Amino acid sequence: MADKHLSTQFDSEMSAVSSQVMEMGGLVESQIRKAIYSLAHFSMDESNEVSTNETQVNAMEVEIDRDLSSIIARRQPTARDLRLLIAISKITANLERVGDEAEKIARMVRSIIQSGAPRALPSLELRVAADLASGLLNKALDAFARLDVTMAVSILKEDDLIDAEFDGFVRKLITYMMEDPRMISPSLDLLFLAKAIERVGDHAKNIAELIIYVVKGEDVRHSTMEKIELVVQ
Repeated sequence: MADKHLSTQFDSEMSAVSSQVMEMGGLVESQIRKAIYSLAHFSMDESNEVSTNETQVNAMEVEIDRDLSSIIARRQPTARDLRLLIAISKITANLERVGDEAEKIARMVRSIIQSGAPRALPSLELRVAADLASGLLNKALDAFARLDVTMAVSILKEDDLIDAEFDGFVRKLITYMMEDPRMISPSLDLLFLAKAIERVGDHAKNIAELIIYVVKGEDVRHSTMEKIELVVQ
């Protein structure tokens, strides 16, 4: 009976931490949406809101890590439970960095607005990449909630689409700067912004790899897609 009682307490604690992660993920998703809106509409208000929420995201990461440390110290989990705790710590770190990228996007948008030439910049393709990255993050959080390795694999494949969008955009932006040297400064802001969007996709990919680690017990970082698909079969 005592073992069952302890197990029930542990399950409750794990459920509470997982809920915290999803709450943090929801806040970060909101940041990304606001950042994308600020890019699409060159909205100073939306970009300012992203920066304001950054403090809350950072605080949530610290709180979750503190709870994880407490659970590990008191419960001394093994096997899959320990993998899950380790993965959650890394997932929250990735979410915090997504928040950083959202704040970076907002900051770059403000810089572009202040430069006085936002409408002349080729930002449409960038919005497509931003929507892809946002969708990938949402999918990664859904996969974590379900511990769905099949969905995790699809995320790893979809990240290549964002990379392709980024490469194409960089080529177009370089051509644009060569044609109009006056736009070099705001275009460089847009280039940094594009890199921030690509990094959101990378963090979603990292979360997907951690899901596979939890479920299958295999670290698939830096592995080929063929090997990953064998692991999840």
